[in-house]
Amino acid sequence: MDKQQRIAQAIKDVISKMMDRVMDRVLITDPFIKENHRANKPLYAALVPDEIFKGSHFERRFVTPFGLVWEKLAQVVALEAYGNCQMGHTISGTVGQVSLRRIQEVLNKLEHSKGKNKVKPNWNEELQYIQEGGGNQIPVSVVCDIFIQNEENGKRYAFELKAPLPNSDQTKVSKEKLFKLLAMEPKLVDYAYFALPYNPYGKKENYKWDFPMRWFNMHKDESVLIGDEFWDLIGGEGTYSNFIQEVNSLGKDYRERIYREFLGIETPPDFDEYLLK
Repeated sequence: MDKQQRIAQAIKDVISKMMDRVMDRVLITDPFIKENHRANKPLYAALVPDEIFKGSHFERRFVTPFGLVWEKLAQVVALEAYGNCQMGHTISGTVGQVSLRRIQEVLNKLEHSKGKNKVKPNWNEELQYIQEGGGNQIPVSVVCDIFIQNEENGKRYAFELKAPLPNSDQTKVSKEKLFKLLAMEPKLVDYAYFALPYNPYGKKENYKWDFPMRWFNMHKDESVLIGDEFWDLIGGEGTYSNFIQEVNSLGKDYRERIYREFLGIETPPDFDEYLLK
């Protein structure tokens, strides 16, 4: 197999293992039992069909483990492409005292400015301002979601990898981490990014989830990677299309199983029409 074939297989393996664990849990180890539901929530059961809560039961057991899958997917892709990738990697270095103060200054302005005086995010200007601060060096440690070192050229990449619709607090923390990583002396990472694994709005210029827009110019900041930009950077050209293809292929099989085995109903005629793009 060539590199992209290995990457496609690695993506398939990670998603399949996660979905198999979810199916095992909702069908065998932790199934929805309507008698328990009715006993615990008799008012709900009197007003709302059991099937609605059965769906919620599945959702809760799906969403939490899937939050960890993004990082695992990124790791298996980067290992194939670069030969080195770590999740939850700690980077310890020093940042100038003035630079640290400027990081908080930039973040405070983005958070608290309003109306006509509202400050808009501008990554390049902010980073330059912070890096020019300097001052007495203060020890700083940053835990990044994904750390990659290219074994061929030694380039080091740090990523804050978040779900496609992150909240404001998550985004603020991520931006602070990126600033600290890129202000360290001596330099310990060459590139640092805020990355979203896919774009529910389609094209990057159409991304419009308000919360991260407060902290980043999601359309223009070079520190922001969305969807294909992220996957093709860590895996090479064609990785994102592989990701989409594997998700859609697996989705058809698992959606059919969920209808028949979990919901106990036949699949509707259009059950496989929805595709991730």
